Amino acid sequence: MAQPASGQRTSGHQASGRQAGARQVDVAALFDAMLHNVERVIQGKRDQIRLALVCLFAEGHLLIEDVPGVGKTTLAKALARSIAATANRIQFTPDLLPSDVVGVSVWNRNTNEFEYRPGGVFAHVVLADEINRASPKTQSALLEAMQERQVTVDAKTYALPRPFLVMATQNPIELEGTYPLPEAQLDRFLMRLPMGYPSRDAELAILETHGAGQVRAESLEPVATAADVAAAADAITGVHVAPALQHYILDLVEGTRGHPDLTLGVSPRGALALQRAARALAAVSGRDYVIPDDVKLLAPAVLEHRLIVSPEAALRGISGVDIIRAVAAAVPVPGATG
Repeated sequence: MAQPASGQRTSGHQASGRQAGARQVDVAALFDAMLHNVERVIQGKRDQIRLALVCLFAEGHLLIEDVPGVGKTTLAKALARSIAATANRIQFTPDLLPSDVVGVSVWNRNTNEFEYRPGGVFAHVVLADEINRASPKTQSALLEAMQERQVTVDAKTYALPRPFLVMATQNPIELEGTYPLPEAQLDRFLMRLPMGYPSRDAELAILETHGAGQVRAESLEPVATAADVAAAADAITGVHVAPALQHYILDLVEGTRGHPDLTLGVSPRGALALQRAARALAAVSGRDYVIPDDVKLLAPAVLEHRLIVSPEAALRGISGVDIIRAVAAAVPVPGATG
């Protein structure tokens, strides 16, 4: 096992980081149960499932992006079904209204007053399918919900349940009739994951299991409750991040600011997101401390969508992932101690 970086604690607790007086939960065991449950319907995508669950445990939001037919919606539905909690699916279309998302106040003739009717966002897990097909006005209805876990309608604020996770999907290829997500919206997603094509062996297994006996996302039984996920999120906040690793995160973030191939680098929210995700990855791996490998593994998924590549660099075929990997290769990794 990798050794903790200088200044980190080396206690033998497994999946610790539990706060005194808080509801205790075995984060690593909970993670494994959910991982195996989702893998019943998604084959050959263990890395993507792991990152999606890390995002869930870190109380972040997830943007799943790739071409049609690679399992984006199935992954989101399987994650939602694995939790015994409320889940809503919102199909984003050009005629979707903000009130469909956050709710609306309706006049009640019996009581002679306005009555609030919640929208689709009021659930523990919200699947925003093809989010880039809705208008910018409708997309912006999610901003407050994703950042502050609340919505404001007619000057009244309504709290959202905990945990609250938005899992959005979008197709980056078919752009006709879509509205690109603005930077403010992208910055509120903890991670952006490409699904990618399965390996040949995994795709062969998909063909062999398709049809009779196939497990569908809708048939999955929950293996966790909303309270379990909330308790895991509380435990993760206690995972130790050494000062050396915090400086490492800042070095990675600062390496994107002023980069010649970027017009926009990572914001402070991005640095906080990377630390939060690293804590979650450490906890689900059975550690109560973060190691440099946690940060390096998560950096592309957490930081890439917060960048704007310059037009000149884009013409040369340089992507945000390329820049993140180049910055990570250039930044010295904190030393380890025995």
